[in-house]
Amino acid sequence: MFGFGRRRRERELADARADAQRWHERLGGQVINLPPGDEPATKQALVDAGERYNAAGSQLEQATSVAQFLGARETALEGLAYVRAARIAMQLDPGPPLPMLAGQREAGAIRQDREVEVQGHNYRASANGDSSTPYYYPGGRVSGRPVPAGWYSEPWWRTALTAGAWGIGSVLVFDALLSPAFGDYGGYGQGYDAGFAAGDQQGYDQGYDQGQQQGDGQGDQGNYDQGGGYDQGGGYDQGGGYDGGGFDGGGGFDGGGMDF
Repeated sequence: MFGFGRRRRERELADARADAQRWHERLGGQVINLPPGDEPATKQALVDAGERYNAAGSQLEQATSVAQFLGARETALEGLAYVRAARIAMQLDPGPPLPMLAGQREAGAIRQDREVEVQGHNYRASANGDSSTPYYYPGGRVSGRPVPAGWYSEPWWRTALTAGAWGIGSVLVFDALLSPAFGDYGGYGQGYDAGFAAGDQQGYDQGYDQGQQQGDGQGDQGNYDQGGGYDQGGGYDQGGGYDGGGFDGGGGFDGGGMDF
């Protein structure tokens, strides 16, 4: 009995490793073979894709568990999302749909141009990349807040990605650029903002818990399913956990979640 359990764990680990390596290799081929073009947006998207390729490679080298291999897989898929956005911007065939990244469905996508002024500085968001919006984000939660897929004038969310928490400047940009469309997150956003402004961790936690209980909860709230997020028979199940259309031809995410 114990031997059977050990063999199952070994098989799951091997499946997770092979799946992560497959997406990493696919990303590497795209980064090497796709010319960046002349537009700042496509060049930047491919630079970001290359960074994800290197990061996924490092994660693969250090991974010793299913969860760690799933993390490497997610990083590689992020890189492929950048490649896909670049191909769409260059009016090339984007290729087959990608599995959904964690939080993408909930985050939604930018559908129309937006421009706001925050502390004397202009910020833009668009469904299309150009010289004024050269920074792409594939969509997902960043330190608890859903940032929609789209092209932005500046990567204002990166501070929260690297620091693990939002600075007040980034929060102001988030609220001005995105909050009107997001509403109150079903109670989550109000508690977050109140707790953040007051420096009250308890207020944040209460807002988060209430939002999780009262909010819509649609889409892919977790990274993967409880079974480990991949097909036990080997590799990722392309038919599960992914919303038929993936990214639409306009560069946004096609499916549930919020559109802008």
